[in-house]
Amino acid sequence: MGESKMEEMSLPSLFEQARTIHLLASESSADKEMVRKGCQALTQCEEMIGKLGLFSTNESKEDITTTNLKYILVPYYLAELTEKTVEGDRLQILKASLVKLKEFVSFCEAMELVPEEELEASAGGPKSNVDRRAKKIARFKRQRAAESKLLEIKESKERRMRSTRASALSTPVEAEEEDVLDYDGEEEREAWLITISLDICKAFDLMEMLKKEEEMLTAMKEMQLQDGDEGISQAILDERAKTAEDWHRGAAARARYTKPAAPITCATFVQDVLEGRAQVSQAHEHKHQQPLIFGPASLVGGRVTSERERMAAQVFQPGHRLPTMSIEEAGLTEMNMMNDWQERTAKMMAEANSSWYNDGQKAKQGEEEDEDDDAAQDKARAWDDWKDENPRGAGNKKLTPCG
Repeated sequence: MGESKMEEMSLPSLFEQARTIHLLASESSADKEMVRKGCQALTQCEEMIGKLGLFSTNESKEDITTTNLKYILVPYYLAELTEKTVEGDRLQILKASLVKLKEFVSFCEAMELVPEEELEASAGGPKSNVDRRAKKIARFKRQRAAESKLLEIKESKERRMRSTRASALSTPVEAEEEDVLDYDGEEEREAWLITISLDICKAFDLMEMLKKEEEMLTAMKEMQLQDGDEGISQAILDERAKTAEDWHRGAAARARYTKPAAPITCATFVQDVLEGRAQVSQAHEHKHQQPLIFGPASLVGGRVTSERERMAAQVFQPGHRLPTMSIEEAGLTEMNMMNDWQERTAKMMAEANSSWYNDGQKAKQGEEEDEDDDAAQDKARAWDDWKDENPRGAGNKKLTPCG
């Protein structure tokens, strides 16, 4: 009954349920049945994340949305809950937990979330006791700084919520709602990034502890096998076969993060799955047109059954750009543009023929005519004055015979 309910739950609600169980298990207040349910919920989360293709090695931490940042912690939570399992072989439980821890650390390293000090320490090989102590002290300081920062963000958010409620009771706030939402989004992203860095420190500590416990259990098992009889060799072979099988299973699980999963091309369907309106296992009919594949007729006409055939079918691609719309759609677009242009032209003509426009033009013409009349009158007066001062023929006296 519980498993069927988990399959019907959305990814956010399933993650919140598993996170609550992980918090209770960290406080030593969860029984083995609750731990088992938490492992099942986290395994279901991993399957949904792989099918939805939320993460890819081609992107960085800036490309991951704030809503999807929390799902990076799924392998770490699963590793901690697996380590707290009490049923079964303890050595196999430790190995399964270590696989999930390595998967979490490797993905965080690909997203550039692991500090440089941890990478240098892990790549340097065996260290002395002084170096190991210095590494643990630096890790402890980073862990304390992250915890204090998370506490500061939590207190700041509580103060802001109290002030918002108080201001809402006194006066309605409308202009600053968008700024508050943006600030909350930035604060939430910062909180998840700090939580991931804090869990990275815890993952390294837990990994070292589990490795030591694994070495002790392996040594004890070898001592028990040495005290046995003729079945020692067969037991060793069975143990090696089981180890190889576990390694292959872990590699298949890590492939979800190291190799991009087949993406769901419909963004609407992915949003429906994340918000709980649909299931990943449901068959979805894509309503958009599938891209054309050009290639040999034997591959295009038949069914592409392998990655090699799909790549071969995509070899022969057109050398020109494919049309984005049909002739009818282009004609309708041009017709709409022409109708808009005609409407604008008719509006301009109506404004030009309106009374206020013509009155304004007439007033301008009247002012120009008045200015022309004054100028002509002044010119005529100046001409009359000049003629009075210079009578006709006054300048030609030297040309006359008696002059």
